[in-house]
Amino acid sequence: MLIPRTFKRLSVLLAALALVGAPAMPARAAAPPVGTASPGFARMLLGDFEITALSDGSFALDAKMLLKNATPQRIDAALGTVFLPNPIPTSVNGYLVNTGTKLVLIDSGSGNLFGPTLGKLTDNLIAAGYKPEQVDEIYITHMHPDHVGGITTPDGKAVFPNAIVRADAREAAYWLSDAIAAKAPKDGQAFFAGAKKSMAPYVAAGHFKPFTGATDLVPGIRAISTIGHTPGHVTYIVASGGKRLVIWGDLVHVAALQFPDPNVTIAFDSNTAEATAERKKAFAEAAKTGDWVAAAHMAFPGIGHVVKAAKTGYTWIPANYAPVIGAK
Repeated sequence: MLIPRTFKRLSVLLAALALVGAPAMPARAAAPPVGTASPGFARMLLGDFEITALSDGSFALDAKMLLKNATPQRIDAALGTVFLPNPIPTSVNGYLVNTGTKLVLIDSGSGNLFGPTLGKLTDNLIAAGYKPEQVDEIYITHMHPDHVGGITTPDGKAVFPNAIVRADAREAAYWLSDAIAAKAPKDGQAFFAGAKKSMAPYVAAGHFKPFTGATDLVPGIRAISTIGHTPGHVTYIVASGGKRLVIWGDLVHVAALQFPDPNVTIAFDSNTAEATAERKKAFAEAAKTGDWVAAAHMAFPGIGHVVKAAKTGYTWIPANYAPVIGAK
């Protein structure tokens, strides 16, 4: 603490410096914007399991080009109510489940198959404290590039060298078929090529183990068939300690339109009638049970609940932020 005499001397010194033109302190420029966010992972406790939501990044989805059963005016109005632009910044999410005995990755992001704004899932897995070689199993909801592309490097090597990859046999039979790929529209053939390239090192190593329909994969994780978006689309149910997290994959893409009206479909669906039926069934079940739900294209971390709306349709309730979601 300055005593009065010291304070007086300091004042005299400062005044003298001002009179002789002491150099002014250099002006500091404002700090430039950094332009990046924190690593994209979020924790959740589910009974005895630890769930880590992993962001692969986001891409711009043009709702007017891709959504069906909705007029451009209706799309604009629905997005306006939640302050979203069109094209919509759309998340791509994967989920890492640590059961205590197995480390299971559900969907892998896009790798290099879906543009430069994606392909970040493995980096975020590492940022979350895990290593790719620790992953025991990988469960693919479907073989679109933004779900399967992250398992393989651009030069064709396995990103997760010790993992067994699992998907519905009907999904593999479709996307890995040269005959079906040859008949596909030209603008859709890249999807087949991406799936085949992504799966190749695991197929060659004997690490691809397909299943069909409802199957218990490891204790606490069950696959159920939800075909429609693709011929072998799967939902995964993770259960521990009386709690459930239902991982939907691509049953929903645009929350602002599809929760209020599950009849709204997207052009990526291989069978719109089947996809619509599965979405309605999933929404109704989630609203009834109160289970946690996770979806690949909901705003990161894509975890929340579904409730029945007052009149028609449903409402999405995203998880409240906490350092660990679900923690008491």
